Amino acid sequence: MRSKMLVVAIAAGLGLAGAGVHAAPAPQDAQSTRSVEVEQLKAQLAALQAKVDELEQRTDAQSDINVSTGQNIEALQKTQTSSASSLDKALADTKFSGKMFFDFSNIDQKNSDTGKTDASGTGLDVKRFYLGVDHQFNDIWSANLTTDFNYVSSDGETNLFVKKAYVQGKFDQAAVLRIGSADMPWIPFVENYYGFRYVENTLTDRLKYANSADWGVHLGGDIGANKVANYAVSVVNGGGYKNPGRSKGVDIEGRVGFVPFEGMIVAVGGYSGHLGKETESIDTPHTAQRGDVMVAYADKKVRVGAEYFTAKDWGNLVLSPVGDKADGYSFWASYALTDDVALFGRYDNAKLSKDLDGQAKDVYYNLGLQYQVAKGFKLAAVWKHEKADHSVSDPVPPHVQNVKTNEIGVFGEVAF
Repeated sequence: MRSKMLVVAIAAGLGLAGAGVHAAPAPQDAQSTRSVEVEQLKAQLAALQAKVDELEQRTDAQSDINVSTGQNIEALQKTQTSSASSLDKALADTKFSGKMFFDFSNIDQKNSDTGKTDASGTGLDVKRFYLGVDHQFNDIWSANLTTDFNYVSSDGETNLFVKKAYVQGKFDQAAVLRIGSADMPWIPFVENYYGFRYVENTLTDRLKYANSADWGVHLGGDIGANKVANYAVSVVNGGGYKNPGRSKGVDIEGRVGFVPFEGMIVAVGGYSGHLGKETESIDTPHTAQRGDVMVAYADKKVRVGAEYFTAKDWGNLVLSPVGDKADGYSFWASYALTDDVALFGRYDNAKLSKDLDGQAKDVYYNLGLQYQVAKGFKLAAVWKHEKADHSVSDPVPPHVQNVKTNEIGVFGEVAF
């Protein structure tokens, strides 16, 4: 626009100059000179117009480029914003967690027949290290993956497993469905009230009369507005989370809990199946069965509880045609001396073979002092004692052999 105004102004000037030439007549040679000058000015004006037109074309082209570039930048910014938004949403819907149980301790283990065993000594153990990822698809569906790593200095081996891998549908607080490897109804439930899993497994877990997780279909939830009751039932392969293999049939474990008042729980449970050992080519003459009872109370200051189990044919499904029974109980208690310090103890007593080996029994107890180092970080000074008896016929004469284990050290839990 400005270039056109410039051309018009020059043209107007030339017009005035021409008018001045006609207003004052001059000699012939002067008239010729002015004509030449006018033609030269016209030629210059034409050249200037051409330059202006060329400049306008370049300006229009540059403007188109600028518009296109702006559009591309705007589209790229929108794409980046959309990608960032999608990533932020994915991260917001995904939670990462971890939990480690470790200890640095000295073990003194003696066999009554052979003396001190190779389990004796001082060392560091990472009993468990769980890493978990939980993703929420929507208000109902989610998925979880939890790995399980452990290292025990006595065997010098590290192991890595998938402990939990499931899809969850939470249709209601009373109807939570999990498909895959997930928590079983009993052990994790008891651990929640016990509170010192990093120091020692609960009774049925320690003595290998139950699995903490298994592959199958799991359903559970809380009942009532105040969660006065809860339940869980699992239909599983039976071999535990370390063995996802297919068996001939399925095993069933269930639990029902009642809450008389806040913090108090009375729970009963049971298990029936073949522990993943029955296949098309292997028949098991017995069915493993277990019954459970727990009464416990837990709040911020006090934890106290008792667990009892009775089992039938748990360890002799295949090898022995004769049935067998076992039972045991556990008492535990802890008291918070301050916000950061708690005193705790536990006592277990179990008869492991009431029919086949009446001398087989296990007695275990511990005593410790826990210190809350920081949120998610606990340390405890602990003393443990275990005495395991069983009958042996070799070397003769038949007698009761026992293994006594004393352990003292520092145990810890890190959770995030």
